[in-house]
Amino acid sequence: MKIKIDEFCRYLSVERNVSPHTLDAYRTDLEMFREFVAKELGSSFALEAVSHLIIRRYLARLTIDHAKSTLGRKLAAIRSFFKYLMREGTVRKNPAELVSTPKMEKKVPYHLDIDEVTSLVTAPAGIDLLALRDRAILEALYSSGLRVSELTGLNIGGVDLDEGLVRVLGKGGKERIVPLGSHARSAIGKYLAARKNPPHDAPLLVNARGGRLTSRSVGRIVDKYILHIAAMKKISPHTLRHTFATHLLEGGADLRSIQELLGHASLSTTQKYTHVSIDRLMEVYDKAHPKARKN
Repeated sequence: MKIKIDEFCRYLSVERNVSPHTLDAYRTDLEMFREFVAKELGSSFALEAVSHLIIRRYLARLTIDHAKSTLGRKLAAIRSFFKYLMREGTVRKNPAELVSTPKMEKKVPYHLDIDEVTSLVTAPAGIDLLALRDRAILEALYSSGLRVSELTGLNIGGVDLDEGLVRVLGKGGKERIVPLGSHARSAIGKYLAARKNPPHDAPLLVNARGGRLTSRSVGRIVDKYILHIAAMKKISPHTLRHTFATHLLEGGADLRSIQELLGHASLSTTQKYTHVSIDRLMEVYDKAHPKARKN
């Protein structure tokens, strides 16, 4: 099975062009499953011997200390793996198709209000290079709803400050164009000017040594400025992406447009933001409608 996992990962990398992060997740999930099956059936087991019952036992074992979302991801990896094996003629059926995906808890993404996000993005003070960079990071994340990996992967040539557009390479190598607001354009422009306008093929964001900034570093930068806002909740760079989507929805943008801006492959992924919008709608209704007020 190990050889087949390697072949499957090569297929994902070459033909499906999945991101390195996704590839690592698939490999880790499948290696964990292989180790479980080896204990159940013996180290020299045949792939045809893997049944839906074994997969269910595997997921049941993981239920103890894994979230349902994690179980769903691991099942999806197994399902995709056996689908690939069927296509290659290695197995005749996909046992994972007989296993139901765990029902996910519906979580409303946490987002900042206007005052909070304003406090956060304006927190970097000063005109030194790092402060200008941090302001550019926060403004860009909120202005365009970029994933952190998309932002850190940008080169200067991918940003058109005159037109206010960013060319982003998203998940699966899919390219999209997203707008860049005036505050973000100004922040990025000041940052690049302080860097003496480096060439187009240089990374947009660099660390103190001049190397490309990593996603983990951006997380630490966001953590650094959290204390400047009133909400003392757990905030990550992804919170700014949630905030971007929620504010667009509350401002009247349609879901399909938000889907395109976020780079979601499925509209159902974007629909989680409607829960936030409905809560806001009910709040406004209760305050504004005469018949909604309590006596």
